Order: sequence, then structure tokens, then C-alpha cells
Amino acid sequence: MLTAPTAAALCPYVEGFWARAAQAAPAARERVLPSGRMHVAVRLDGEGLRLYADAADTRGWLVANAVVAGSRDRPYFKDTSQPSRSVGALLRPGAAPALFGCRADALSNRHVALEALCGDAATQLRQDLSTETDEQRQIATLQAFLLGQLRPIRALHTPIAQALAALRSGDVGRLVEAIGCSHRYFIAQFRANAGFAPKRYTRLLRLQQVLAAGNPSASWRDAALAAGYSDQAHFNREFREFTGLTPQAWRAAASASAHHVACATAPVNSVQDGRRRDA
Repeated sequence: MLTAPTAAALCPYVEGFWARAAQAAPAARERVLPSGRMHVAVRLDGEGLRLYADAADTRGWLVANAVVAGSRDRPYFKDTSQPSRSVGALLRPGAAPALFGCRADALSNRHVALEALCGDAATQLRQDLSTETDEQRQIATLQAFLLGQLRPIRALHTPIAQALAALRSGDVGRLVEAIGCSHRYFIAQFRANAGFAPKRYTRLLRLQQVLAAGNPSASWRDAALAAGYSDQAHFNREFREFTGLTPQAWRAAASASAHHVACATAPVNSVQDGRRRDA
């Protein structure tokens, strides 16, 4: 997978870009764990992204080849039986209003066709990317597209930007007391930019700390305490709520990617469903 830096004008809204060659997946279906982050992804081959309601769903539904994935606090299931080249971007809080003209919480736990948000420009983007074989130029094409979508809005509201920084250090409570706006306004603005209320977003960040650390060589108890959980029981409940798995099941999957877990149940795609709906 090729990664590339972000153009200066997009840095407040895009964390990074990537391009990936077609690769065979270890299973025909994956459970993708929530990260609390949005992303844009364009598949350059095949029929597009197929999602499933759960591990037992054998039909699923098609979304599109180019999608915006909203921030999530629960897993989703996708078809990985057909390898495809892809190019995409990982987005920061504040990207939804700046790039797509909508609130982040309007996209939470959803996959939306990029065309639905950006119109014909998204169709042209996929056509341009499909004919480009060089991954570096694919990323440059996607960057140019997002630059063209960038709206002349104000920078991320200062209390929200400060809160996002404080959440990473776990000191948001003191900040909320000090901000110069109402609690209700603060929560609404935070959701509009990050997709979730601060408390839930904090819980997602805490889970990311565990996932990023990978399978611990020490006990789960030590890993839980290091991430800020009160005890292992608290950690187990949170892990199960957000991922649908126990920590032990996640460890047993031994995936190369912390957020992608192969599903034992293989999808059956004998019926190609052209319907599009939200995840």
C-alpha cells in the first residue's frame, strides 16, 4: 500500500491518502471494527462495495464504487471476495462540513455513495482514477478532487478543536467547564464535526488505544488499565459493545490489521442485489 502526504490546504481535514493494489483477502468477508473516523474510498475494479447486515447475511447490498464512510461506533461487514485496486483518504473531524457540506453525525454509521454528496464530479473522479495505473498519480487525482470540494468555511470552532485535543489527553472535563458557550451548543457542534458526542467519542478513542497496541504480550488486565479502563470487566464490556467480539475472539483472529477481522461465514453472492441503502 502506498501512502502520501496531504496538501497544505487539506491538512485540517485530511489525515492522509493511500492507494492499494488488488490483494486477495484471507476470507470472503470481513468484520471491520469501528475507529470513530471518516474516510473516502474509491474501488477501481468490480461492482463496488457490498455490505452485509451481519455475519449471517448471505445477500447483502451494493453501495457504490466510490463511497464516503461516516464515523462509526459499531462494526460493519463487507465483501472481500473480489480483490480490487483502491484509493482513499482518512479524514479528520471537521471534514464533513468542509468537504461535503453536511454534518458528520448525518453520516455516522453509514456508507454513502460519493456521487450522492458530490454529484457528477464524483462520477468523473472514478472515471479518471480507473484509467490511471500509477498509484502516486491516483492519490494526486483524489487530492485535486477534494481540493475542488473544499468549501470556504471557517476553521474548526475553537472550543471544538480544543476539546478534540483534550480528549486525546483525557482532560476534556476541565475544558468543557472553561468554554464560553452553552453545554448544549458545545455538544451539537462537537457532533456536527466529529460524528458523536464527546463522551462516546472519548470511549472510541480509548478503544483505539487498545487496538493500536495490538495483541498484548501482558495480560488483558494490564492492557485495559494502561488504556484507562477501570478494570478488566469494564474493558470487556466496552470491547464487546463496540466490536461485537470478546477481546479473546479478536486476539484469536490474529489479523494483520487491527480493525479488519476475517469472518468464518462466507457470503453467498449468487443473487446480485443492485439495491443501495445505508449501512
